[in-house]
Amino acid sequence: MTDYALLTRQLDALLDTRDWLTNAAQTCAFLMQELDDLNWAGFYLYRQPETLVLGPFQGKPACNPIPFSKGVCGAAARSRQTQRVEDVHAVADHIACDTASRSELVVPIMVDDSVWGVLDLDSPRLARFSEADRQGIERLVEVFIKASELSPLADG
Repeated sequence: MTDYALLTRQLDALLDTRDWLTNAAQTCAFLMQELDDLNWAGFYLYRQPETLVLGPFQGKPACNPIPFSKGVCGAAARSRQTQRVEDVHAVADHIACDTASRSELVVPIMVDDSVWGVLDLDSPRLARFSEADRQGIERLVEVFIKASELSPLADG
């Protein structure tokens, strides 16, 4: 079982700048290093109306852009709620950037009640993300938000 309390303390210590870009890159690298069975970890940013654009990430080249109307990332941005998908191939509008991905966890990043972007984690393992993972990753996103100077990126 992943010790998210420890990971939260470690990420908090790692993010020693207020620069969101540096912190996003560090967060992706940290997650890829510390969590088992990930094949992609990255940020999509809300920079165009109803659209997410690729930000810092670790993994294979990614799909870009992603409309709010499609995929798991779009659903997280649209609903403003974390999406935990056990089998991405069962999602009708799933956007398959890496066909090896089997499960996905996407956490919306909210600033002043506006969507700033999402943190997207993919795994080649079916049902990789538990409810404990959802809660733990949401806490790590809170660490990222607190450490970074975030302001809304688009009108939303």
